[in-house]
Amino acid sequence: MTKIELETGGSVWKLLTKPGDLVEEGDILFILEVMKMEVPYESPVNGKVTAVHISEGDFVEEDQLALEIAD
Repeated sequence: MTKIELETGGSVWKLLTKPGDLVEEGDILFILEVMKMEVPYESPVNGKVTAVHISEGDFVEEDQLALEIAD
C-alpha cells in the first residue's frame, strides 16, 4: 500500500481520481493551488486507488494523507 502525503499546504484545486481508479506511475492524481500556483501530484506507482481523503475545495496541510494506492 502506497500512501500519498502532501508536501505542502494549499487548496485542492482539482481532484482527478476516485476510489477504484487504476493509475499508472506518472499519472496526475490531483492538483493543489499553492500561492496562486498549480502544483500537480503524480502517482509514484502503478496500482488501484483504494481511498481518497481530500475533496476539491478543501484546504489541506503539509504531511496530510491525501490518497492510498494498492500497488
